[in-house]
Amino acid sequence: MRDIQKVLERYGAWASHTEHGLYYSSVAAGFRGLLPSSQRSRPSCCDDDGSIVNGAMACLKKRDPYLHVLLGWHYVLGLPVRAIGNKLGISHTLVLKQLQMAEGFIDGCLSMMDIKLDIKLDIDLECKKELVYTQ
Repeated sequence: MRDIQKVLERYGAWASHTEHGLYYSSVAAGFRGLLPSSQRSRPSCCDDDGSIVNGAMACLKKRDPYLHVLLGWHYVLGLPVRAIGNKLGISHTLVLKQLQMAEGFIDGCLSMMDIKLDIKLDIDLECKKELVYTQ
C-alpha cells in the first residue's frame, strides 16, 4: 500500500523542476541557470514516475480543475494549508478535506493504472505506508 502524500511530494519536486516543462515554470527560460537555486532540494521521483503521476493529474484536471489547482499549490508550489485557506477565504480544515479528496482520486487513478495496465511506480518501494495496527 502506497503513501500517496509521499508520492505527491516527490512528484511536486519533480514537477517544479524547470527542465521538465510540464507543470509550473518558476523562472523565464532565458534566465534559467544564471542564478543558483534558492530552494532547498526536495527528494524527487524519476521521469517515468513523474509522467505517470502527471497523467493522473491530467485526469483530475479534467474531472475537477479546482482540486487539481489545490494539489498544485500544495505539492508543487509548496504552499502551506493555512496559506491556501487564507488565499481562498475558507478554513484550513476545509482545505485539508479537499486535499484528501484530491489525493484519493490520484491514488485511485494510480491503482487502476497498476491493475488494468500493469503500470507500476518505481517509488512505490520507497513510499510504502506503514501499518499502524499490530496483532
